[in-house]
Amino acid sequence: MAVKPSSYREIYAVVARIPRGRVATYGQIARLAGLPRSARFVGYALSALTDKAVPWHRVVNARGEVSRRSDGDEGAEMQRLRLEGEGVTFDVHGRIDLRRYLWDSASPDEVKG
Repeated sequence: MAVKPSSYREIYAVVARIPRGRVATYGQIARLAGLPRSARFVGYALSALTDKAVPWHRVVNARGEVSRRSDGDEGAEMQRLRLEGEGVTFDVHGRIDLRRYLWDSASPDEVKG
């Protein structure tokens, strides 16, 4: 797949729509940004993010887990703390219940927070 120069902006625009207290998966963001089967690319885009207003912490892997990072455990712990601060809970295995917290991008009740 050829990646357009505007792909990062498209990803960031989708991530900016995730409401407070909700999460989305890397694959979900890729699909919504018009980049199907590009979940890993979403991870690259988020790791390059400089705009602190984009809620990167609301993106998790398909198992509902905070993904490993190149910056070590500190970034993962910060992500977890931010999510918990928004009311998102983790089970004893460090997973989020996606049936409860997954963002429904098609729902008009889901507003940016």
